[in-house]
Amino acid sequence: MTAQFGTVFARRARMLALMGTALLLAAAAPPTFPDLVADYERFSADYPMEAGRSDPSRSRTGWPEESPAAMASRRAALAQIAAALDALDGQTLPDEDRLNRDYLRELIGWRIEGIDFDERRFAFVAHEGFYNTPYSLARGMDLRTEAEAVAWVERMRGIPDYFAAQRTNLERGVATGWTHPSVVIDVAVAVLRNQIAVPLADDPMLAPLKAYPTALTQAQGLIEREIRPAQRAMLAFIDGPYRTQARADLGVAAVPGGRAYYDFLLRYYTTTDLTAEQIHAMGLSEVKRIRSEMDTVIASTGFEGSFAEWLRFLRTDPRFYATSREGLIEKYAAASKRIDGVLPRYFSVLPRQPFTIVPVPRDLEEGYTTARGGGGGDFAKGFAGTFVVNTSHLDQRPLYEVPALSLHEAAPGHHTHFALNKENQALPSFRRAGDLLAFREGWALYAERLGHEMGVYRDAYERFGSLSTEMWRACRMVVDTGIHVMGWDYARARQCFEDNTALADINIDTELARYIGAPAGAVAYKVGELKIIELRGRAEQALGDRFDIRAFHDLILAQGQLPMTLLEQKVDGWIALQRLPR
Repeated sequence: MTAQFGTVFARRARMLALMGTALLLAAAAPPTFPDLVADYERFSADYPMEAGRSDPSRSRTGWPEESPAAMASRRAALAQIAAALDALDGQTLPDEDRLNRDYLRELIGWRIEGIDFDERRFAFVAHEGFYNTPYSLARGMDLRTEAEAVAWVERMRGIPDYFAAQRTNLERGVATGWTHPSVVIDVAVAVLRNQIAVPLADDPMLAPLKAYPTALTQAQGLIEREIRPAQRAMLAFIDGPYRTQARADLGVAAVPGGRAYYDFLLRYYTTTDLTAEQIHAMGLSEVKRIRSEMDTVIASTGFEGSFAEWLRFLRTDPRFYATSREGLIEKYAAASKRIDGVLPRYFSVLPRQPFTIVPVPRDLEEGYTTARGGGGGDFAKGFAGTFVVNTSHLDQRPLYEVPALSLHEAAPGHHTHFALNKENQALPSFRRAGDLLAFREGWALYAERLGHEMGVYRDAYERFGSLSTEMWRACRMVVDTGIHVMGWDYARARQCFEDNTALADINIDTELARYIGAPAGAVAYKVGELKIIELRGRAEQALGDRFDIRAFHDLILAQGQLPMTLLEQKVDGWIALQRLPR
């Protein structure tokens, strides 16, 4: 029995056991809510999912099964849990259990709907895709024993079969008209070429094995004989037959059933019932407001040229750019420590886990976003969180955006949020997962705005940098809906960023490829941020002098993650408690 087959067999056995347990419970006594939470958490341990897609870098063994048959089995298991949740009498549950029941039922509904759309036909979304999975897993590994090293080599043996399965999914996409446009394919091709070009001895998959020479030698041979050929074959397929079938329109509404799929993604990512048209209008309103604030900041500097001339000045003056990769990392480190100095004034609960700042790996940096935080790390095992910074193309990484990005990606944004989630063991795992974009990214964008109150932005240029990154997210609302529903072409989509932000050309193109390849997710940032701002305003108005900013922030982060409707319920309940006589 091969390692891959053994993994498949074990997973199917666990799935059958889960379904069998549900049937036995149904025949005996109705399951309790804790029973159903345990069932869902067992399911999630085998099939960690994000936005309806498996997150294989978190899978315990092997590589994910993502064939239609495997997804049908997952759907059946999810439907059983959903039916049991529907049968519960919510009125008999404690308040927190009732809230968790409502969220879990909604979450399962989204995941079933994603499976029904057969999302696996889109096996990659620009710089993110199955081809990065082995590398993501390797970078997060800390092998402590020879047996663990051997197990990683055995797991690597499954990579060619995993790639072959993803090719089958892509071929099904070609057959059904679900393909990406060329701009997304270009990024995938570039990533694969970069991975293949890495010298064998430097392949990141080997990094965890450096202390185990026997396993290292075996893995090198495996990469040379089996994995590199699989990567080359995938590159040839995506850049060849798949590219010839690329969809002509940028928007996902052009594929069969695409508008319904986009509407579903909006519901999932924003956790609201807002339509594409409503979100587009909200985006236009935010663009207008932010542009007005930008004009005020520009005027404060004494600059007398046009907005376009101001942007040209920011993009070309060397004072705003680091001169070395290490220098850029140091700027982020300095900003992060400056932020640390004022966090206790705004938060009474902060995580124990620190974070480190590292560059995006060289094989990923081309086409990778500017910065990303909150990933990796396990304090219990001795690992810090990571805040990764793209140190390529230094002439397009302006320093005036460093404070805003640090607030968003590190503290008090993603790192603070995710580290507290890990520490909050009182919450079920689906509340600690960090996969609800409206909550996760809404909080991080709120953290950027909070930087103004915190005094993080030291001058007009940094304040403008903050407004520029906020405008970036507002343009996302306009551009994403414009592309996927309103038929916008690339030039029109690009115009919002060119006319209203200081984003460099490379950042604009990277972001556009991301929005085109991964529809709807980009709009969730602003939707979530605006809801948190609304809830804070409601609390300030209701409580007056009794409003405590630290307690409000602690309340939001203590939720782990919730849909916006349920977060609103939580805040309203907290306001009512604060108003009680003391």
